Amino acid sequence: MKRLKEKWNITTNWQLTVIFIVFAITGSTAAKIAGPVTEAVGISNNLAWYIYWPIRILMVFPLYQVFLVFFGWLFGEFQFFWNFEKKMIRSMRLGFLLKDDN
Repeated sequence: MKRLKEKWNITTNWQLTVIFIVFAITGSTAAKIAGPVTEAVGISNNLAWYIYWPIRILMVFPLYQVFLVFFGWLFGEFQFFWNFEKKMIRSMRLGFLLKDDN
């Protein structure tokens, strides 16, 4: 845990616990919402699995990103998760989507 706290620049175990809770809630929420969203846009699981699941996973990804920042804000860790998102976006070579250079 010490290495993770140093890597993420976190000072307390409580803050680390809150961050883990946010990750858990975000993942569960994005996975749960992906089903209704895919059906709402007309993609049902009647498609072949090799078509349906990649589409569903691609839909979960942006939901996860939005929920991560939202739940981070809700739990008082907005700055951590906003920085985490920016770092992830840059690592995927999508940095052009960010307005600022920070």
